[in-house]
Amino acid sequence: MTYDALLANAKKEKSFTSEGVTYNLGEDGVVVDASGNEVAYVSEYIVRPIMNDVFFTREFKDQLIEAVEAGQESFQFKGEDGVDAEYILKYNPANKQWDVRQKIETRVFDTYSAPSKEHWLGTDRNGMDMLTRLMYGGRISLIIGFVAVAIESVIGVIMGGIAGYFGGWVDGLIMRLVDIFYCIPSMPLFIILGAAMDADNVPAMTRMMYLMLILGFLGWAGTARLVRGQILSLREQEFMTATEATGIAVRRRIMKHLIPNVMPQLIVVMTMGLGGTIITEATLSFLGLGVRFPFASWGNIINDVNDTFVLTNYWFIWIPAGILLLATVLAFNIVGDGLRDAFDPKMKR
Repeated sequence: MTYDALLANAKKEKSFTSEGVTYNLGEDGVVVDASGNEVAYVSEYIVRPIMNDVFFTREFKDQLIEAVEAGQESFQFKGEDGVDAEYILKYNPANKQWDVRQKIETRVFDTYSAPSKEHWLGTDRNGMDMLTRLMYGGRISLIIGFVAVAIESVIGVIMGGIAGYFGGWVDGLIMRLVDIFYCIPSMPLFIILGAAMDADNVPAMTRMMYLMLILGFLGWAGTARLVRGQILSLREQEFMTATEATGIAVRRRIMKHLIPNVMPQLIVVMTMGLGGTIITEATLSFLGLGVRFPFASWGNIINDVNDTFVLTNYWFIWIPAGILLLATVLAFNIVGDGLRDAFDPKMKR
């Protein structure tokens, strides 16, 4: 019904039929059924909030559209609390959209306050507790790192395993695909995607999900090449010849004999990749291309030091986040070395 209603509204039709039911379409976009009951409302304008928890009423949308069509630069709307609020309209020719902003007076207390009993690590420029922001930021940074590494590991193991085991034209095709991904300039691509998401006002949560998918999808080439090289080496050894001679199924050969021998190197790559992914996310967030406010990550926390005055006078803003980044990446590298020794079949007695 949505498509039929939008099509009828675009053609300025008085009625339309959807799934065998006829609806009347008024000039104000109201859709009514044969009984005269209002069932929907359509418009050629798309009005959407930046924050997911904001809901626009029908009256607000109608008044906004009237202001846009009248060419006004601002309009006033009385909210549920009965107070008139002023909204500023600004046209963005880059994306052909209207930005609607509300004038709100706010006061921020405890901006950049020093560490104290109430705030052990002080507060940031918004008066938020830095210790709390660091804890939430660490959770988001680790989630992005784990999800991105999981995505690139799954794709890399599948593609590298297929290339190494079957060889031939399959190996050649997958390796050419790996070469293409190696040649993709990741940082310019991140900048372009970040600018595109800024232009479309992508919500912070959706932006974070895109960041995890992009980091994982662009990082699988190295894992695939490693897995492919290990499987090519293991495939020619005596124990693999014995498994083939005894008639063991291909699936059991791969899962029981090849994957366990690739696991030590794969774990090291995953743990080192996890640290690298966290640093990449922190770099992108520092540049304003990654996690955005109100979500916190160690990268966008350090972003506050782009002001020289903050950098030199408020050490508690950036030093704790930098120390946590250093300690986390170092810890994952140490854990990776330990897991490599634990999983290595050659070190078992």
